[in-house]
Amino acid sequence: MLIPHRPLLLAVIGWLGVGILAIWVPAALPVWQSAGGLLLAVALADAWLVRRAGNPVHVERRSAQIWPVGVEQTIRLRLTLEPGARGTRGWLFDRHPEAFAAPALPLAFAVERGQWSEVAYRLTPTERGEHRFDTVELRLSSPFRLWLRPCRAGAPETVRVFPNFARITQYALLATDNRLSQLGVLRRRRRGEGSDFEQLREYRRDDSPRHIDWKATARLHRPIVREYQDERDQQIVFLLDCGQRMRSRDDALSHFDHTLNAMLLLAYVALRQGDAVGFGTFAHPSPRYFSPRKSAATVQLLLNATYDLQPTLNTPDYFAASEILGRNLRKRSLVVVLTNLRDEDDSTLLPGIAQLRRKHLVLVASLRETGLEHLLQKPVDDFDGALGYAAAVEYRQARQTQLAHLRAQGVQVLDTVPAKLPVALVNRYWEMKRSGLI
Repeated sequence: MLIPHRPLLLAVIGWLGVGILAIWVPAALPVWQSAGGLLLAVALADAWLVRRAGNPVHVERRSAQIWPVGVEQTIRLRLTLEPGARGTRGWLFDRHPEAFAAPALPLAFAVERGQWSEVAYRLTPTERGEHRFDTVELRLSSPFRLWLRPCRAGAPETVRVFPNFARITQYALLATDNRLSQLGVLRRRRRGEGSDFEQLREYRRDDSPRHIDWKATARLHRPIVREYQDERDQQIVFLLDCGQRMRSRDDALSHFDHTLNAMLLLAYVALRQGDAVGFGTFAHPSPRYFSPRKSAATVQLLLNATYDLQPTLNTPDYFAASEILGRNLRKRSLVVVLTNLRDEDDSTLLPGIAQLRRKHLVLVASLRETGLEHLLQKPVDDFDGALGYAAAVEYRQARQTQLAHLRAQGVQVLDTVPAKLPVALVNRYWEMKRSGLI
């Protein structure tokens, strides 16, 4: 089926205009009839030519097979012609997954005989998991540009969208150049201090006298100090809330996606420190458990284990989650609970945390909605605004009271907005390392 192109529509409108003129000027009637016959003949000939040519265009899609969620990607489409085919032009629309945002489509293209052409557009994946690109829709222009012939080209393709591992690459690059402060990570390394003995070395200016090894000093007749490093071979286990609150969105990503990004970044940092990393899920019909490990492939294994994990409509049960984790986790570990707390959680939250603390160190990282902060900062100028402000203040106070109860139990607490969670979690990890808690 052919679609009339803009030049044909303009020509028809002009021909109709001449027909209206012929009502008042009879001498224009023969011109109108001749123009109509010519236009019809050209349109029919043009339609025959474009249908006879078929679809000479081949399309090859070029993109990464593994994408980080929320990171804009470039899709390149290479167009080539069949041997001997004449040049063509038109429009194309790449049938990308509906969950992806691509504002630049459709795209115009032109391919000359014996040559190839490439067009590109930017696309942002907003949901993890496997997503399918369908074939590319083409609108091929006829030789006289009067018709567009719809057709399809290219092959379907499946891509996998993972949590945002691009943040890990950024961290690694900045760590290499000692520029982590640009990312917001406060890496305060105190020379020679830690909890595990690393090596003996000569005394340097500003070394603490309490680190001098007197036996080695006497033997070598020069000051020798003991150098320590942060304790290694610890375990960090993430407990991921897959409940309904984690479906909330403050930006393009859900709260759950933000927690996965934070988990991956901290997992990479901890693995570099020699610690083992694992995770478990709760509020999910099929709970997953990834036992702690410290191999070089752990980050990739975490990506494969979480890329298709989605939040559910279930309500989190923290006590049940603590029991399941306790049966799987024997060695003392740092348990990082990634969630979004509410005051109605206290019936299961406090007993569950108390059970975890019998053997493990617990850090509760709770996401705070940015909408709450905006509401508290918004000027109050009417009765509805006053009601909203009062409700926000009451909610914030209840949340602060809940977090205070956790701190009173000896629980490490992190309360932050989703976008700041990755860096805040890494900074808290370093603080706990420095203090000797882990």
